[in-house]
Amino acid sequence: MRLGLLVCDHVGPEFLEISGDYDDMFRRLFERRDDVEVVTYDAIGGELPADPSECDVWLTTGSRYSVNDDEQWIRNLEGFVQLVAASGVPFIGICFGHQLIARALGGSVAKSDRGWGVGVKEVEVRPDLGLGSSYRLLTSHQDQIETLPPGGEVLGWNEHCPVSMMSVGDTIVGIQGHPEFDVDYSSALMESRRGHLIAEDTVDAGLASLAQDSESSRLADWILDFANAKSG
Repeated sequence: MRLGLLVCDHVGPEFLEISGDYDDMFRRLFERRDDVEVVTYDAIGGELPADPSECDVWLTTGSRYSVNDDEQWIRNLEGFVQLVAASGVPFIGICFGHQLIARALGGSVAKSDRGWGVGVKEVEVRPDLGLGSSYRLLTSHQDQIETLPPGGEVLGWNEHCPVSMMSVGDTIVGIQGHPEFDVDYSSALMESRRGHLIAEDTVDAGLASLAQDSESSRLADWILDFANAKSG
């Protein structure tokens, strides 16, 4: 399986020694599966695929940017999401990509009045997904999906983020959490934002939540199984 990774940001230089760049994190996430070839596209740098058929499935990284920011690369990536949606090739949006799907396909995204979501969050899911009743995943976001795009359905939710996982049609899924993050990177990111971007008590609660296990591997397997079932 050729997995096209649309890179929507790069790790700050001060954090690179922790877990590498975002493409490194995703390669590690899928390294247990020898049937997966990760092909990267530097979307934030203006590099996009010529055609949705170049890969069997598309996946985005997260980003420090908002999908509402007035950036040409974001608008271009929205256009590619629309092309992929029309093509029927599977597309999985992670965090920023989850929100990008909503905006590109007719929904809306806004900064949440519930504040930042950081640390490990438990997400309840629909029982038909094959993920049990819930999963736990590392999170880092302040924007949330406000309205679903036409054809959108909520697959996962919690009190902080009512649209934690969604689908649009049969081949597109958005996941608000970060299966690629590890505890060390999540912790460093929270600390770097303490007090100026994220309130002290929110950071403290996020750090405390890291005692819970994130179920990244389970989500990685689910993503690949979904892609296999929908591609070709």
